[in-house]
Amino acid sequence: MTSHSTIADEPQSERQTAVHLFDHWFDPIEAGLRDRAREFLHAMFEAELDEVLDRSRYARRAKRPTADSERAAGITGHRHGHRSRTLLGTFGQVKIEVPRARLDTPEGKTTEWKSQVLRAYQRRTLAADALIAGCYLSGTNTRRVRRALRAVFGGAVGKDTVSRVWRQVKGDWEAWNARSLADEPIVRLILDGTVVRVRLDRAATSISLLIVMGVRADGQKVLLAVKSMGGESTEAWRTVLDDLIQRGLRRPEFLIVDGAPGLENAIAAVWSGVPVQRCTVHKHRNLLAHAPERLHEEISAYYNDMIYAATREEVERQRKAFIRKWRLKHRAVADSLQEAGDRLFTFTRLPLGQWRSARTTNALSDCTRNSNDAGSRPI
Repeated sequence: MTSHSTIADEPQSERQTAVHLFDHWFDPIEAGLRDRAREFLHAMFEAELDEVLDRSRYARRAKRPTADSERAAGITGHRHGHRSRTLLGTFGQVKIEVPRARLDTPEGKTTEWKSQVLRAYQRRTLAADALIAGCYLSGTNTRRVRRALRAVFGGAVGKDTVSRVWRQVKGDWEAWNARSLADEPIVRLILDGTVVRVRLDRAATSISLLIVMGVRADGQKVLLAVKSMGGESTEAWRTVLDDLIQRGLRRPEFLIVDGAPGLENAIAAVWSGVPVQRCTVHKHRNLLAHAPERLHEEISAYYNDMIYAATREEVERQRKAFIRKWRLKHRAVADSLQEAGDRLFTFTRLPLGQWRSARTTNALSDCTRNSNDAGSRPI
């Protein structure tokens, strides 16, 4: 029986795209990139092997070193065909041919060449794994991830793949939480607790996270710990701090905190005597919470004049003026400022150039901004 088709011949990537999108949604840019992904990968693997052998394909001798080149001669060996592999990336799923070679060893034996670009048994790129894990962590289940990424990966991602990627991410997360901090030149810590919305058992709920960020001697910030401890009690924070110390964290020189009583008590028990700075942004919110809305603008103006004064003496002068004014106009505001005490102004002990970064815990905001989503899933 003869079958007649009215479908014109077209590239594989175009056919795959048309399956999942409306006909008028075909994107020639995406199609062109996916068609050339295989060519690019082949060229990259061949160039890697050329670099190892110090000669191109079919060449009998190594490349002659230039006058200014001090690179040693390439490793001796020989090519012997290709191995077929399937690789899944953000460009879709492609079948590639990875070159093979036998390399001579100093012991007179040979060993199989291994690509440093494509790991052994690797079937997905890291970007593809990140995309799959990101979809899962957004709160969807494994089957929904498969459907959501079907147009991107051409149906090559099943629920088993999602589960494997998730197990790998979870293992990496546990290893990151247990890594040694002995070699980290941390001089300052930023500690804060935050509440994020997550999805558990198909229901949106809130969980409390305790976050610790370190600042190295050169000013570079590094995330040290993210823990879900069920709250911000003294015991919870003490557990987090003890874990950091057990992992080799040295005694910090300066601490920036959100002002939670549990954290204050834990710090006093572990690092007594270390200068502590109360977050000025948190205290600003506390002040506004103690006053009617009609006074918020005026409170903010006086508060900013105090916190952002140019000198330590001016900060102290504005502090006294703030307390004097608001003790008469709205005493609860003045009492809230006095509750923070000198810890709200510890940043003035530092050089003027460090005041901006030492006043608040805002550096942690970027870590939690993307997590405040009812669709996210805790690790």
